[in-house]
Amino acid sequence: MLRRTSRTERTGSAEALRLVGVTKVYGSADNRVTALDDVSLTLPAGSFTAVMGPSGSGKSTLLQCAAGLDRPDKGVVMVDGEEMTGGKEAALTKFRRTRIGFVFQHYNLLPTLTVLQNTTLPLKLAGRRVDNRLAREVLDRVGLGGRVDHRPDQLSGGQRQRVAIARALVAEPRVIFADEPTGALDTRSAREILSLLQEAVNVHGRTVVMVTHDPVAASYADAVLFLADGRLVGRMASPTVDAVAERLAHLGDLVHQSQPTEV
Repeated sequence: MLRRTSRTERTGSAEALRLVGVTKVYGSADNRVTALDDVSLTLPAGSFTAVMGPSGSGKSTLLQCAAGLDRPDKGVVMVDGEEMTGGKEAALTKFRRTRIGFVFQHYNLLPTLTVLQNTTLPLKLAGRRVDNRLAREVLDRVGLGGRVDHRPDQLSGGQRQRVAIARALVAEPRVIFADEPTGALDTRSAREILSLLQEAVNVHGRTVVMVTHDPVAASYADAVLFLADGRLVGRMASPTVDAVAERLAHLGDLVHQSQPTEV
């Protein structure tokens, strides 16, 4: 049976994620675009952080570099106290499979596999032992105990996203990166998914980093980081919907007032 994770068990490192001077540039010469500009931040283990900003602010690039899906041009990325930048691709892939979980807007489920098979696929790819009993417990906890033999096309959008969360949880990652996880869902399903992400933090001791454009989604997080023009321009603790919306409306002013800083 799934049990609550103690703070001692949940923190291999007191810091779940650290970025130091991370810069990412796309293109060259006249087409050069700085997607991330000297970004530094530290997120504690067992926290739920939302990342927000206007289109083109660098949100998705930040997630991709932090999660090891893309390499920064400069800077250091550390997950669970270990540096993830600079190694070979095979080592990076192994690191991701053992320390990091992913939840994407469009689920990324394989249509020919059942719910149970999709959930345990990352374990198989990592060469880890597959515990179907544990996988069924996780699926039961996210409300899919009666759907383990269904395929994705037999599920609603909210149910598919629950499979994606179960898939992330069953590998017991230190950090779960979620990229617009409610962007394709109706309001009710979105609330259920956000509550599951909160539970991943508060009950199972995971660290969640969520990119979102939605102030309602951000209000489920412990804190919000704001990006503009590839730079961190602010942080808000204990966010509310109204406070987040207000801050987003004035991000342009913050860009002109601030310098790159560590959050």
